[in-house]
Amino acid sequence: MATFPARSDRTEVELGAQFQPKFGPDGLIPCIAQDHVSGEVLMFAFMNEQSLAHTLETGKATYWSRSRNKLWMKGEESGNVQLVREVRTDCDQDVILIKVERAGEANASCHNGFRSCFYRKLTDLSDPTYPLATTDEPMFDPKEVYKK
Repeated sequence: MATFPARSDRTEVELGAQFQPKFGPDGLIPCIAQDHVSGEVLMFAFMNEQSLAHTLETGKATYWSRSRNKLWMKGEESGNVQLVREVRTDCDQDVILIKVERAGEANASCHNGFRSCFYRKLTDLSDPTYPLATTDEPMFDPKEVYKK
C-alpha cells in the first residue's frame, strides 16, 4: 500500500509537483466525487490514507465510512462502482476531487437510489423553515438493492 510523502514547506505543497495530501487530526481528508463527463457533483465522502491508496492502486473509488468505521469501496453492495478517471487536489492539498465514471446497472451514486447524493435543494432561502425539494427521481429502490 502506498504511503504518501511527508508534507514539506508551503511553497512545495501549494506550487510543487509532488502529491502531499493533508489528512486531518482524525486521519481523514474530504473527497468530492464528480462525473468525469458532465461535471455533476455526485457525492462527498472522507478518505483516510488506506482508502486513498486503495483508490489509486485499484482505480475504484474507496472511502472511509465514519458511520461503519471501515473502508468501503463504492458499489461493493449495490454494484454501482466509481471508476476513477482523474484525481485532483486543491491548492493546499487538504481536499481531494476525483472524477469518476459510474459503472453499474443503476448508474447511481447515492445509497438512497439517486444519481447524485445532492438530489435536494433549498427552495426558499427567505423562509426560516428552509424547505427542501427533491430535484430528481431515484434510479433504484434501496430496499431491493441492499435487502435491508
